[in-house]
Amino acid sequence: MDYVKPADVVTAMVDASLKKLSLSPRDLLIRGVLSGALLGAATVLAFGTAMTSGQPFVGALVFPVSLVMIVVLGLELVTGSFGLLPLARLEGKATWSAIIANWSWVFLGNLLGSIAFGVLIAIALTNMGTSAPTGVAARIIAVAEAKTVANEALGMAGMVSVFVKAMLCNWLVCLGVVMGMTSSSTVGKIAAIWLPIFLFFALGFEHAVVNMFVIPTGMLLGAKISVYDWWVWNQIPVTLGNIVGGALFTGIALYATYKPAKQMAPMSSVAPQVPAE
Repeated sequence: MDYVKPADVVTAMVDASLKKLSLSPRDLLIRGVLSGALLGAATVLAFGTAMTSGQPFVGALVFPVSLVMIVVLGLELVTGSFGLLPLARLEGKATWSAIIANWSWVFLGNLLGSIAFGVLIAIALTNMGTSAPTGVAARIIAVAEAKTVANEALGMAGMVSVFVKAMLCNWLVCLGVVMGMTSSSTVGKIAAIWLPIFLFFALGFEHAVVNMFVIPTGMLLGAKISVYDWWVWNQIPVTLGNIVGGALFTGIALYATYKPAKQMAPMSSVAPQVPAE
């Protein structure tokens, strides 16, 4: 049996948070860059298969390949860290300043990797700008505009809705990371990770790192979006919503109900009390 029980999973979550906090900024950046690029590649795959098949469901079905690779390779995704790292603080083994520093390095790495892959795929899809955006390129433009200027047109309703979509998204994404800990086999990890990641993408929720790829790539391809539109009407509220959803709905919720018990000394090891004469 390769199944790992929930209480042991939460212990593994705490251990994972401490290992992540021990990584150097160099390692956080490298692993973050790779994760951002992999999410970008999976997003292009999902858009392409959805368009080819005519079924968005198919795109959602293939998208989880990215998180599977990220988790199996031990790379760094800031949205997953939003759910895990607060547990180290709850255990009294880390400070908030250390956690925020870790998040910042991984966020930067994810951003750089997402933009770098976006530049490369924009070149590939348009033959270095000599062809008009069609197919997947046109889809990226449409999605980027829907995630930014369409929200701005709705005003406060758009801001609240994108924040809520981000909360729901990272609840599922962090569940994907945690579900990967429920099995000790590679095949088991893949199957467990696939379920919540498929859900998040199929439901159209908002993921900060996916948006780090989609929106700037859409801008490179010609989307009518400014840097202000990107950050104010999507990236900032989505990142904040991802923090809330991942930390509260997954990390802290599971920790609260499966908190690792303090080890108790066996009764036989306690010396008997001899009354004084």
